[in-house]
Amino acid sequence: MQSVFHWGELEAQARAGLTRQAAGVSRLVQPTLPEGADEFLSYQNILVVGAQADDGRLWASMFVGPRGFINAPDDESVLVQARLAAGDPVEPMTRRPGRLGLLAIDLETRIRLRMNGTSTPLPSGLLLTIEQSFPNCPKYIQQRSVISLDGTPSEPAAATSTPALTEDMSRLVTTADTFFVASASEDGDPDVSHRGGNPGFIELLSPTRLRWPDYRGNNMLMTLGNITENPHTALLFVDWTTGTTVHLTGRAEVRWPSDAATPASRAVEFEIDEAILLPRSLAANWSAPTMSRFNPPLPATR
Repeated sequence: MQSVFHWGELEAQARAGLTRQAAGVSRLVQPTLPEGADEFLSYQNILVVGAQADDGRLWASMFVGPRGFINAPDDESVLVQARLAAGDPVEPMTRRPGRLGLLAIDLETRIRLRMNGTSTPLPSGLLLTIEQSFPNCPKYIQQRSVISLDGTPSEPAAATSTPALTEDMSRLVTTADTFFVASASEDGDPDVSHRGGNPGFIELLSPTRLRWPDYRGNNMLMTLGNITENPHTALLFVDWTTGTTVHLTGRAEVRWPSDAATPASRAVEFEIDEAILLPRSLAANWSAPTMSRFNPPLPATR
């Protein structure tokens, strides 16, 4: 297990009472892509990316493109032929060598694949050399399909940066059924993952503080393990109708239940350092969602 999980992940698994379960699925984490990854990747329209800036802050964003904009030249690399919008906080990190976390997620089939490694910039995009890849279960993914895909982003409105959520940002966050979270180990190895639930599963504690329940998933607790080592975290929210994105960077803390037998009360609180609104940054829009049957009901007090 030491060759797969770092100390923060091991601590999170132990605290959640999932050490044995995590050991059982650790074989899924490999230094190469799984069989069939090239076919899966070439079918995707979106690719989520997480990166750590020079100041240590994490940011998350999303590439969008026609099918075929992602492919795997071999089982050790992923080629991305797309660019992020101007003003996107992750865009500078994709134009230089560095470490990235990628998440290919098929919203139609609810299949997802996480890929982490070293990025090399290319004139048309980037090449990721795989150091770690693994599939995730389909739980909590809301089913959506692309209605239109322009292929190239329309000229987005100017980015807005604020130290707290505006009213429009707050509305998007509190009604969201999906968001993406980027985290990194204390060594700076980034990872990006998906979070989903019924609308309202994210609580707005204040204009600078959010909380969401950590639903049980693959039992490896990689995001919680990274937060245990390194509180710098990023969130990405998407308006699936307009292609507008909200990018949050800040610090996260895991709120553990007093009893490991009650994992439903496990939660993450997130303090915002900066919020960026990018209107119409994604050249696509999606259908209304079909909610996952795995989404837990919201507490009656919410």
